[in-house]
Amino acid sequence: MRLEADAAARGAGASLSPLAPLSLPVFRMLWLTWMAANTCMWMNDVAAAWLMTTLTTSPILVALVQTASTLPVFLLGLPSGALADILDRRRYFIATQFWVAAVALVLCVAVLSGGMSAPLLLALTFANGIGLAMRWPVFSAIVPELVSRPQLPAALALNGVAMNASRIIGPLLAGAIIASAGSAWVFVLNAVLSVVSGLVIMRWKRTHVPSPLGREKLGSAMRVGVQFVRQSPRMRAVLWRIGLFFFHATALLALLPLLARGLEGGGAGTFTLLLASMGAGAITAAMFLPRLRQAMARDVLVMRGTMLQAAATAVMAVAPNVYVAVPAMFVGGMAWITTANSLSVSAQLALPNWVRARGMSIYQMAIMGATALGAAVWGQVATWSDVHLSLAIAAATGVLAMALVQRWVADRSLEEDLSPSRAFKVPVADIAPEAGRVVVTIEYLIQPARAPEFRAVMQESRRSRLRQGALDWQLLHDISNPTRYVERIEDESWTEHLRRFDRVTASDVALRDRKLAFHTGDAPPKVTRWTVER
Repeated sequence: MRLEADAAARGAGASLSPLAPLSLPVFRMLWLTWMAANTCMWMNDVAAAWLMTTLTTSPILVALVQTASTLPVFLLGLPSGALADILDRRRYFIATQFWVAAVALVLCVAVLSGGMSAPLLLALTFANGIGLAMRWPVFSAIVPELVSRPQLPAALALNGVAMNASRIIGPLLAGAIIASAGSAWVFVLNAVLSVVSGLVIMRWKRTHVPSPLGREKLGSAMRVGVQFVRQSPRMRAVLWRIGLFFFHATALLALLPLLARGLEGGGAGTFTLLLASMGAGAITAAMFLPRLRQAMARDVLVMRGTMLQAAATAVMAVAPNVYVAVPAMFVGGMAWITTANSLSVSAQLALPNWVRARGMSIYQMAIMGATALGAAVWGQVATWSDVHLSLAIAAATGVLAMALVQRWVADRSLEEDLSPSRAFKVPVADIAPEAGRVVVTIEYLIQPARAPEFRAVMQESRRSRLRQGALDWQLLHDISNPTRYVERIEDESWTEHLRRFDRVTASDVALRDRKLAFHTGDAPPKVTRWTVER
């Protein structure tokens, strides 16, 4: 793909400065758009939560505002990721911005006309969450197109800076507008910023290259995305780590309002100060991430980040005043972005471009699911005991759990070369099957003494075929001829079979050469393609 080739060309001599990606005009433009979008998200959450308190006194309805905001990200993460891989990412990104703008406009009209109600506010908050769910995977997939591979960690760290800066700016700006003009004008500003962001994205001249095989079906695209992640040892390792980290780290954020209230002179201002301290810590740490990545391996960095987060949580459990709590939250923010960025980079590098949005949507779903579950668990533990004991348990078990996962779910696989390859010859059928599954058989002749090694390599072949989208894979051994093995791959259709050739990477080519090294026949392995008759 031309975009990937351009990114690779930019890699030569690329600066590894934390701010280097901002020297690229397109990245700078989209990064500012991303920061504005996240600022709008925080402003909308604050305004909606405050507005709900003026519409009802029911605690459950007030709490459901947060649920309505985040639930779409969990429910629609995979479909939105599949769409971002299928459709033109530029147009899809633009559509998400105008969707959010339209929802903000409806919110504004409903408030100004006096027609707002609690159920309508929840519905519109959910609709706004749909826009967020659509936007995150496509932006995650776009970033590696904009920067070179060496600059990708810095670019992802800058995304974290944008998110944490917006976490500070959004609530402060929303609070000021609500106090001076009312909630409706927060939604007006959201609509304006979203429209402007959409217009800015329209200036991006991205070349979309549609597949000659046509668009994937949504159901099939979702299946392939899940299948790729399941068959990728590296992605599985990343998901275990990010899930466990957020499950335990979310205890601090979930219980922070109660902690703030319990501090000397604690109140809404104290809560805002603690959140701002965490955001400031994350922004500060982002500037040092390149040096940390050079000094430590990923798992070491993740483990130390987890320990630092646990230490910050433990200090917050016993902090008597803001003079202790603010530095602890600052350190917690540093640990959060260090760990999350390290794992986000690993996820990006484990995904080829054709499935990147789907893979990153699953990554985001793991974060959201772990956060939601962690908040419920640590909140319940605090109910049974108290807030301070709940935080102490979360800190201790977080370090223990991460140590166990790094031991038992170790990522020992070598980094794969996921650049696209056209080394495999695309098959041509005289009469292409119109419907029905396709079965491919490949026959190998293997010396019995080398059979164990061959079987081990074929397990890698199984993972490779399934990651490309095959429905099924089997290795058959001829009973009457011990040297004969048959690899059997089943595809959903002839089109999906051809689509697998578009997904071949340099790593797949190297794997094929390793398999051929075991073959002892005078001719290459025999390949036969079959259609399954109904």
